[in-house]
Amino acid sequence: MILYSVKKLARLAGVSVRTLHLYDRMGLLKPSVRTEARYRMYGEKELLRLQQILFYKELDFALQEILQILNDPDFDLLQALESHKSALKVREERIANLLVTVEKTIVNLKNGAMMNHEELYAGLPREKAEAYRKEAAEKWGPEVVENAEKELGKLSKAEIADLMEESRQLTERLAALSHENPQGKLVQTEIAKHYAIIRRFWGSTRLADRQAEAYAGLGQLYVDDQRYTLIDGQPNPEFAVFMRDAMRYFAEQNLN
Repeated sequence: MILYSVKKLARLAGVSVRTLHLYDRMGLLKPSVRTEARYRMYGEKELLRLQQILFYKELDFALQEILQILNDPDFDLLQALESHKSALKVREERIANLLVTVEKTIVNLKNGAMMNHEELYAGLPREKAEAYRKEAAEKWGPEVVENAEKELGKLSKAEIADLMEESRQLTERLAALSHENPQGKLVQTEIAKHYAIIRRFWGSTRLADRQAEAYAGLGQLYVDDQRYTLIDGQPNPEFAVFMRDAMRYFAEQNLN
């Protein structure tokens, strides 16, 4: 029987070693063997189970839901694969629409223009697009959402590109610092930059309200909703907790 180390399996499946460690702790994907040196080793059965995990994640199932499904005594692998096949065909059509939207967005940005929010959400299921805006409005208020869309719509091509790249690089730096003290100077310096970027996304840079409660609330949202702290497309609960603690401390020390 061929066995794979955690690093080899991570490379094979396109996930991070940290993700496999998380799945192990959850009981979602246990290694078939642990060596005397405590190294994790995975066999064919675990490879098939990981495939199912990734299929269900692609279909937007939460990890706890996937755990319940796979641990169900009546779970049938072939039946699950047939179900995945049908669901992925439906998603294939949606992806085709999303590719058109992405291409249109690229053309607009290259021309220095910003699409309206209806165009930005094109290709998403209408219910999901409306749910995103409704969810944001409920969390932050409809005025905040409308103002953010209005302010983002004013940005030039270069400003949008710079903002997105700055946000991406900052997330990478913060992820690299997630082992540090969230209240430490090094982390708080980067969190100050994060706060400034969030204010730009919210379109509230010029407002007198420093939005301490909203910013701290966003940190809690990172913990409550894994979509907001994905690293390489994978949930990272440790990073979410780190961001929540760092943002809450920043708000308490600098915004009140």
